[in-house]
Amino acid sequence: MRSVVRFAALITLSLTAIPICASSGDNKLPDLDAIAALEVRANQAQPREQTFLYAELLQQMTELSIRQYAAGDAEKATNLLKRIQQIAQKIHLSQSDNDKRLKNAEMLLSHTAFRLNEMLHASSIEDRPLVEQTLAQVTQAQKATMLRVFRK
Repeated sequence: MRSVVRFAALITLSLTAIPICASSGDNKLPDLDAIAALEVRANQAQPREQTFLYAELLQQMTELSIRQYAAGDAEKATNLLKRIQQIAQKIHLSQSDNDKRLKNAEMLLSHTAFRLNEMLHASSIEDRPLVEQTLAQVTQAQKATMLRVFRK
């Protein structure tokens, strides 16, 4: 009986520790100034660097949106989610045949989709459609990037 309890405790601990580790990222809290600077840098970058920079931008915008939503500022979080959708669309348009750091971009997009999925489960019923749309856009960009990784 003790082994069953220990096993259950171990499973519970591992199931809660994995999302915490996955969501910790680099523990750097993004702010609007850093996001704006990164967006300018991504827009002006050479085409082979844009996919990674846009993926990094999406990740930082998502983290900020989650933080704003948790703080109760749903309007700012909603505006940021709409911008995330626009940037995810740019990823499709910016992919070139010789992208640099494409695998890193795919991993960032995968992590961003994971965080948006967490946000979806924590969001209210009124906010879910927008979060679902954003998650779908990011997932679509992640899948397209993954296909480009395997084509190389």
